[in-house]
Amino acid sequence: MLVTSPDLKAFLLATPFFGGLSDESLDLLISMLVERRFEANATVVAEGEPGRSMFIVKSGRLAVSKRDHAGGVIPISRLEPGDFFGEMTLIEMQNRSATVVAEAPTVLYELTAQKLYACYKADIHAYVIVLQNINRELCRRLRRADDRFAALQKNGDN
Repeated sequence: MLVTSPDLKAFLLATPFFGGLSDESLDLLISMLVERRFEANATVVAEGEPGRSMFIVKSGRLAVSKRDHAGGVIPISRLEPGDFFGEMTLIEMQNRSATVVAEAPTVLYELTAQKLYACYKADIHAYVIVLQNINRELCRRLRRADDRFAALQKNGDN
């Protein structure tokens, strides 16, 4: 389903992914989004599968996890409205790095690599802002991961 909600602009501008975009650029990106709905316990993406799109969380709650070497599930994070995920596959063209499961009925907006490339061709300024926003979020996640790793190391020393 294509996205057409009138209050969508305000919601998207409040997310880290769309911050700093002009009205025209935001309209262009909104026209590229597709709404996806998932029931509770549905797998949105699975670790290791090919991925060529990212998602912005409109509503619901999702759990992000990875598998360990023994096949167990390691919880990584929770996603809530305004968060986004899947952007790594757009940048590095690798398989999904984690599994994301809806914990509650969830509405997502999907942006494919093909649509992001169309944005690049139509509005390079918007494309650059979107990539800067993605990079900023990736840096935040890396800092949080570093902090968690440091805490684990400190706890392991005690």
